[in-house]
Amino acid sequence: MRAVIDTNVLIAAILWRGPPHALLEHVRAGTVSLVSSPALLAELADVIGRTKFDAILAKTNTSRERSLAEVRRLAEVIEPPPLPQPVCRDPDDDEVLALAIAAKVELIVSGDNDLLSMNSFEGIPILAPAEAVGLIEAMGKA
Repeated sequence: MRAVIDTNVLIAAILWRGPPHALLEHVRAGTVSLVSSPALLAELADVIGRTKFDAILAKTNTSRERSLAEVRRLAEVIEPPPLPQPVCRDPDDDEVLALAIAAKVELIVSGDNDLLSMNSFEGIPILAPAEAVGLIEAMGKA
């Protein structure tokens, strides 16, 4: 299953356990194909670079560089054309939607209420991490 995983979910996946981390494990296992864009990778680098994450990175023996390198290695990177007109109530989230359409993904995973409130876009479900993990695991058992 091809999926766009929003930056907030990737940060949570890298730094903590729980559904976002389980989602990242599915990417590592090849059950989910991660699709990203240069803009989303730049956002990930910017966010994980914030000093507020220093303590958790040290505690988990994880480095920013190693984490970013892994995401870049795991992701298929596509430069999507912009949407013809704004769609999401937060214009920054249109990047996620544009990528989902350009990459023909089956799923968008986000913790962002602006995206989640849409429920779907162009027939692509927009799910919270726990819902996405449930769907992926149910499909694996089918």
